[in-house]
Amino acid sequence: MRRIRLTVAYDGTNYCGWQLQPNGITIEEVLNRALSELLKEEIQVVGASRTDSGVHAMGNIAVFDTESRIPPEKICFALNQRLPEDVRVQKSEEVPLTFHPRKANCVKTYEYKILNRKIDMPLNRLYCHFCYFDLDVEKMRRAAAFLVGEHDFKSFCTVRTQAEETVRTIYSLTVDRGADDVIVIRISGSGFLYNMVRIITGTLVKIGMGVWPPEYMEEILEARDRAAAGPTIPAKGLTLVSMEYEKEPADCVRGENRHWSYCLDQRHLSEGYSVLTIERCEEGELDGVLRRMIHQAVRNGAKRVYVTDTGLTGPASAGPEAAGTGERTCGAAGRLHPGDKFGYYRLAEPDGGDETPADGFLTAVYEG
Repeated sequence: MRRIRLTVAYDGTNYCGWQLQPNGITIEEVLNRALSELLKEEIQVVGASRTDSGVHAMGNIAVFDTESRIPPEKICFALNQRLPEDVRVQKSEEVPLTFHPRKANCVKTYEYKILNRKIDMPLNRLYCHFCYFDLDVEKMRRAAAFLVGEHDFKSFCTVRTQAEETVRTIYSLTVDRGADDVIVIRISGSGFLYNMVRIITGTLVKIGMGVWPPEYMEEILEARDRAAAGPTIPAKGLTLVSMEYEKEPADCVRGENRHWSYCLDQRHLSEGYSVLTIERCEEGELDGVLRRMIHQAVRNGAKRVYVTDTGLTGPASAGPEAAGTGERTCGAAGRLHPGDKFGYYRLAEPDGGDETPADGFLTAVYEG
């Protein structure tokens, strides 16, 4: 058995999204059918990003398992002969059987295109959202800057989401106007909530029109309320550009905003453990930060996770110079105690091994 990874590009205009649907044709259905015909076995792909109806892609990722002896790098050429012209596999390659496209750490990049002129251009109608109001790109850029970093993006998520966590990290968010009157909003992040990119874009358009000032973006973020943000802009302007998978876990994962600051030290993964230090965290955010980061440490390969809390609780201002401000409420272990449970993990006293970082650390034990 081998696992094959496909890099898939498609024009989403005529499809009901990626995921199998009872009421229309999807990208997943087309791939399953073509692969099953080619390989003479029942194939069901697992996609990385389940794009919506009308959304396009240059580099979505899918995997499938097969007994076929066709060289992995040749599968894309044979498969493209069986696919409709609006779907093309750009690359096929073998990956470890343990690779899962939705569970591996990656950076997703999307682009949204807006045709900003007085009269629409028919050639752009399938790939750009048309807006005849003059948009102030500089204001949109200033507003976009508030979203970069790790935040709770609940305001930018559809209310019917099934996501348990709404915290995500945006690494970059740019707004540029080209000579062809097309404004391109490019956003890269650790992952995105349902309709998140389209709601962010709809909010930026409102700010570009002058409905709200750029600073209002911070208020929307802090509200954690979908009603505070702008509209969900149409799907046709959105393209999934790429998905870049992490080859090795980073030595240190940091998260910082006005509500929390932490460091996940992963330099000892080869020895089986990671160390999570909560540097500053408001009381209402502590449970979520610990739950997310212990889970990430284990997913990245840690068999043991040591945790400590500085006990700093006060909110910081948005600037990095305010990191670490607040009041200390507890001693060496901060607010953490043996027996505390965060998600599937319970805190316990370390077993006293040589690897224990220092006094004041507890270890996270999986309980299911």
